[in-house]
Amino acid sequence: MAEAPGKLRIDKWLWQARFFKTRSLAAKAVSGGLRVNGLTVSKPAFAVGPGDVLTFAQGRVVRVIRVAALGTRRGPAPEAQALYDDLDPPAARPSEPAEAQAPRFEGGGRPTKRDRRALDRSRDMLE
Repeated sequence: MAEAPGKLRIDKWLWQARFFKTRSLAAKAVSGGLRVNGLTVSKPAFAVGPGDVLTFAQGRVVRVIRVAALGTRRGPAPEAQALYDDLDPPAARPSEPAEAQAPRFEGGGRPTKRDRRALDRSRDMLE
């Protein structure tokens, strides 16, 4: 199976660009549904090239990126960041709601027994 010059498998490119820790996780993300230039792709062997726009879920965040270059290896982070342009930069993304964050305690670290009791009382009041 010969691929067109200037193209690379989407799962391999996502792995090289360090969006996923392993290539099998990247393939699983593609199988779960990913869009390339607005077209839904479900095969990890789909070929992408420079200029393609990818939209995919990474954790709870939806990423929108443009492929800038094709890599030859999975190198260090600065090399991987040169492979794409982030069309929805992290600064523009909303932060997590306060309810989703872990409770913060003044002293930092683990809560004291008093802090845990206060937390239990506040949870009981919500129910």
